Amino acid sequence: MPEPDKSIGRKILSFFVKEEDPGVATGTSPAPASTAPRPASTPSAATPTPVAPASPAGSVDSKFAEHFATVLAQNNPPGPDYFEFRETLRSLMNLGLPEDKQYQAAWASFKALGGSADMATLTNTANQYIAALNKDRDAFGKSVEAALAERVGGLQNEQKRLQTENESLTKQLAEIQKQIDANTSRLSAIGGDISEQSAKITQNKQNYETTFVHFTDQIKDDIAKIGQYLK
Repeated sequence: MPEPDKSIGRKILSFFVKEEDPGVATGTSPAPASTAPRPASTPSAATPTPVAPASPAGSVDSKFAEHFATVLAQNNPPGPDYFEFRETLRSLMNLGLPEDKQYQAAWASFKALGGSADMATLTNTANQYIAALNKDRDAFGKSVEAALAERVGGLQNEQKRLQTENESLTKQLAEIQKQIDANTSRLSAIGGDISEQSAKITQNKQNYETTFVHFTDQIKDDIAKIGQYLK
């Protein structure tokens, strides 16, 4: 199928999302449409399903609205079909006509512009657009799964690695603390041993010196008496 005119995509976008729609401009939920119901190609099924259970409710997103408009433009066959009918219907929405009159007038205008007189043309082509959107949604779902496997899966692997590493470090810390406690207990005991051993060594030194003096004094005394008595 030939590349669609960008203006067709913009026109298609305007059928489903108003330019001033706050949901598109700010990402909040769009305001409800007037009396005209949303077409068959814009139910919530066209919105990507949240991939995580805790995901918040979605909102109309401008980038996806542009994307869907492009998808629909790429699948717009030549000649009048559902979209030409939708364009005519949209032009009648602000005239204050009842909903049934809007559709009837749009149908009459569609046929006057050369559209098929068979209403099945509208429903068939509308269903074709739904099928195109569903096909795009399936492809999007696969891309989401691939992104989850690549990005979230990688993060989950890193999470497991860090948890295992933390568990190992916790065990090491416990062993280190155990060794610190043993060292602290030994340090306390060593402090007592140092005092005890120092006292013993000092006392032994004093005993040695006293004994040394005792012996040397006796020898010196004998030397003196030898000199005195043995002349």
